[in-house]
Amino acid sequence: MYTNYFHLKQSPFSIAPDPRYLFMSERHREALAHLLYGVGCGGGFVLLTGEIGAGKTTVCRCFMEQIPENCKLAYIFNPKLSVEELLLSICDEFGIVLPAQSAGAVSVKTYVDAINAYLLASHAQGRNNVLIIDEAQNLSAAVLEQLRLLTNLETSERKLLQIILIGQPELRSMVAQPELEQLAQRVIARYHLGSLTAAETAAYVEHRLAVAGAVATAPFPRPLMPLLHKLTKGVPRRINLLCDRALLGAYVENQPQVSRTILRKAAAEVFASTEAGAAGAAPARWPLLAAGVLGGVALSAAVWLGVGRGAAGGPAPVVAAPAASAAAAVQLAAPAGAALASAHPAASAVAGSATAASAAAGFTQSEAVRALAARWELKLPDGEPCALSARLNLRCLTARGGLEELRQLDRPAVLTLHDDPVRPNYLLLTALDDEYATLAGADGKPQRIKLAALEARYGGEFTTYWRAPRAWRDEVSAGDKGPDVDWLAKRLAQIYGLKKPVEGQPLNAALRARLTEFQNEQHLKADGVAGPKTFIRLYQQGGVREPRLLSAEGK
Repeated sequence: MYTNYFHLKQSPFSIAPDPRYLFMSERHREALAHLLYGVGCGGGFVLLTGEIGAGKTTVCRCFMEQIPENCKLAYIFNPKLSVEELLLSICDEFGIVLPAQSAGAVSVKTYVDAINAYLLASHAQGRNNVLIIDEAQNLSAAVLEQLRLLTNLETSERKLLQIILIGQPELRSMVAQPELEQLAQRVIARYHLGSLTAAETAAYVEHRLAVAGAVATAPFPRPLMPLLHKLTKGVPRRINLLCDRALLGAYVENQPQVSRTILRKAAAEVFASTEAGAAGAAPARWPLLAAGVLGGVALSAAVWLGVGRGAAGGPAPVVAAPAASAAAAVQLAAPAGAALASAHPAASAVAGSATAASAAAGFTQSEAVRALAARWELKLPDGEPCALSARLNLRCLTARGGLEELRQLDRPAVLTLHDDPVRPNYLLLTALDDEYATLAGADGKPQRIKLAALEARYGGEFTTYWRAPRAWRDEVSAGDKGPDVDWLAKRLAQIYGLKKPVEGQPLNAALRARLTEFQNEQHLKADGVAGPKTFIRLYQQGGVREPRLLSAEGK
């Protein structure tokens, strides 16, 4: 209804999982990397959990498109089944033919024997098998135990069946139950998919609008994004529902952009009244039938002829939507932005040397991450770069902190520049000193620019690489134990000249106090939780050779 009004080729906020609109946040990339890591680790269980609408299905679809050719995939999306029904579903998905039976029900043993025979035959042919169960929080304890038993079939090198469980947060509690301890010990990778940050929410909205062919004047102004994030709690599905209704509201009210009032009114319609009331949303509804539907054709025509023209009377410039395909869905698909020297109030200040050089041509986000990987001497094949890098134990960190935080982390990074409010521009920051930054663009030529000129168009969003411990799963916090904690304790002992710690110990109060001390010294958030930024500094303090951002004089 509102697509012509906003010069869109299609509705950008449909809740259908259209791969063209895929937006991979840092969390989605980490979740995908965990799934890919799990498949390559020789069988067992992988857990992916997340709130309703967080994007678990999106990550799962990406994963399914990236599994190796020698993998046979089975997908079960309705797991409210008995043990026998689940085993029959597995046989159906893998195409396992059951032996002829006499009259009566087929026994569990018959199903299990057929599955085991199939897995052994597949292994002999060099093929692997992956079973994905969605909405796994609906599985009963008996079914989960049967799934564990299916993973008993193994060779000396690997288990013959990889099982991925995807579900809501209660799945974690289920697996933690004492009666499922044996299953919990077979989980080789787990990840909880959280909601988007405020910065990621803004990037998500801009990305979907750009794919739908939005014009340069964004329907959602940037000052509106904190409220949008607050109303949606950063959940992608909630963002889609609210943005779709807000665009409809702006269309009905004949407004070129969504205002705070329109956004609050939309929230009152699509969310529960308690949520809308908490944000101060007005309860009134738009007269959609009278003003919207009946007047839609005339209103759209008026906007196309009037609002859609520039100040000089010519047609408004339209930003072409990028070509998209199913293959592009697994990449960090973000449209290429305008060049750094686009029409912007601070454009004249870009040149950082005595002679004004032309600005670097921007990358797409995927190209920029690949250029960053090259500085780590990685040559990545086709595919989503962060997921591919994770297989080599090099992880992407996407955060918001500005140039000073990058100076502290001391490593090259991809910067997101917002010269264009709809289509961000990506450049690679390769060096930084007190006055100048060195940037590289798609042409590969480095350019020095003044920090003030860069900060005028840089909102603080960056992506960089960090090297995780080999068994890394998630941040390390109080009470955790395992290889991540062992590595952390060993590195802290080396830094502070302490004796070698005993392996297998939890992150107790003494180790947490030492970790907090280290974080304080490094000007990090001193919370006793070891996340990517803490591990970056631990590696650097240990003298590990990695690409650096600062010169030797600037450190």
